[in-house]
Amino acid sequence: MKTKKAELFSIAFFLLLFLNGICLYAQDEVRHNPWSLIIYRPENSWQINETRCYLKLEDAETGEDVTYTKAKANYSWISEPKKGIPYERFYYLCGGMAMHLLLKKGRYKISFCTPKEKIFAQGLSQELFEKDWNSNIFLYDTENPAKVIFVSPTANENGFYNGSWHIDHKAPEFFKFTKPERD
Repeated sequence: MKTKKAELFSIAFFLLLFLNGICLYAQDEVRHNPWSLIIYRPENSWQINETRCYLKLEDAETGEDVTYTKAKANYSWISEPKKGIPYERFYYLCGGMAMHLLLKKGRYKISFCTPKEKIFAQGLSQELFEKDWNSNIFLYDTENPAKVIFVSPTANENGFYNGSWHIDHKAPEFFKFTKPERD
């Protein structure tokens, strides 16, 4: 009888240790890295999806460009969100891409730009090919982090693209594709 109780106690004890270990492991998997930021550019119309917007990351205190010195990034397509692909040269987004940005601790100004020589969209007015497309500036602090921010093209009051980008912590409205941010 005594050995039966000891055997049940040891089984219960090991089961408790095992379950405790699983809970600790699960907590580590779920926790968000505060220096990791996901920047998502939802799909838009065919005219704008292939136009890349390039990341510019500045130190908020010094104004120094730290895009490639204080950050590392990879990207994934929304169709394969778990497959991280390292960038080969420049940090950019196309429609339907998510950038996974690993930042060193600090405060940053995040912006996006498409130089006029890299605009390849079709079916847009000629004036949109004659200027750089710039975004607003998003202030990001690793001490008070957002997990995801969104980049979307902007449009005028009639819904036509006007050649700039909008960064926000809120997801843009969706219909069949992302609705552009209106000025």
